[in-house]
Amino acid sequence: MKLRDKRRVRQPVGMGANDPQHLYPRMLQFLEWHQVRNYSERTVTNWEYLLTDFLRWCDHRGLHSPREVTQPILERYQRHLHQHRKTNGEALSARTQRTMLLPIKRFFSWLTRQHLLLSNPAAELILPRQERRLPADVLSPSEVAAILAQPDTREPAGIRDRAMLEVLYSTGMRRAELAGLDIYSINAEWGTVLIRQGKGKKDRMTPIGERALTWVRRYSEEARGELLCGEDAGKLFLAKDGQGFSVHGLSQHIGRYIKQSGLRNKGGCHLFRHSMATHMLENGADIRWIQAILGHASIESTQIYTQVSIRELQAVHASTHPAEQADAVEPPESLEPDAATVPPDSPQR
Repeated sequence: MKLRDKRRVRQPVGMGANDPQHLYPRMLQFLEWHQVRNYSERTVTNWEYLLTDFLRWCDHRGLHSPREVTQPILERYQRHLHQHRKTNGEALSARTQRTMLLPIKRFFSWLTRQHLLLSNPAAELILPRQERRLPADVLSPSEVAAILAQPDTREPAGIRDRAMLEVLYSTGMRRAELAGLDIYSINAEWGTVLIRQGKGKKDRMTPIGERALTWVRRYSEEARGELLCGEDAGKLFLAKDGQGFSVHGLSQHIGRYIKQSGLRNKGGCHLFRHSMATHMLENGADIRWIQAILGHASIESTQIYTQVSIRELQAVHASTHPAEQADAVEPPESLEPDAATVPPDSPQR
């Protein structure tokens, strides 16, 4: 089986691309090694994309062999990423720089473990500090309701879209997980969804609410047959070509409803994931249950929602802060400023 049969084909990099000792063939060996060990296709493809950029940078500087790459060379590439500017003039974020450097560290670690290098030049490479960001945005329950009401449910496509939106909000699943659902994934009797091969190639079972089930049932009975074209591959949600949605196409499709609502200029499937987790936490759900529903490997990934959920903090602030107590809050007697407090040169005089 060839490594690149199912992936985007990229041109070989470097004058020595056909020499097995050079960087490009070694990169292909590295990718194939991980593919054979059942790493996800998406992960391997992303590594190839980022490593190819690094190899092209090396080739422009006359570096063709792994043995020519030293720690100072890697630090020079790190400075290159830090100084790089996108077409709009913006610098790469520390998060992006870290993402671009991680596969390089992994690549040279693998070369060393395979005894293709005597020492690992990336071992002491210090990556940019990990940023801890809050979700960019969270919808309120009323905003979610407004977006859910956008599809025209008089049409089969509108019924499908309402069902997809309901599933996203009810389960908090990722866009790739929604695109991967088949007609047997949802068990209406048990009120569950079986998500196969989610992030990290892990299966998980997650609950789904009755309202979402009602819309999925209506879609399956009234709309899916109308959208089906050709052979039925078994995907639950069908795009306009009668086949399943691509991950990118799903993001654009959901994003159009968010913009159409007038509530946000941008957004996608993850907006419902963030909102669902925040709303459940605010309503008293234990964070470990939310972790299980979202499929987070670490509780640290879920704890970010405790920083987004601010209602309880507002209540504590209002009930305990001295300035917020009833006897401390005195409405002003007049909206007009006290003449004695207005400076002589003030325009109000």
